[in-house]
Amino acid sequence: MEEKTIICRCEDVTLEEVRQLLREGARTLDEIKRLKRCGMGPCQGRTCRPLIAAEITRATGQDPATLPMPTFRPPAVPIKLGILARGGAGNEQA
Repeated sequence: MEEKTIICRCEDVTLEEVRQLLREGARTLDEIKRLKRCGMGPCQGRTCRPLIAAEITRATGQDPATLPMPTFRPPAVPIKLGILARGGAGNEQA
């Protein structure tokens, strides 16, 4: 991939930025999440998490199976504010 490739579309983070964080010592998805907000947008990391995890394992030699996953905070799935305003009635999702 090229350095200017967007890795996190929600937060507009490039591969170059992720690689820079890795050069500076970041070693987990949570560290990158806290520094660049990757995984905190509307998709909640569904798109960028696997891409960043692959880059971490490539750069550090870590076993992908042992790479700690970032913490999730509700809502894990985007929901419409109207659902919250109605007190959670209905099974609609964004």
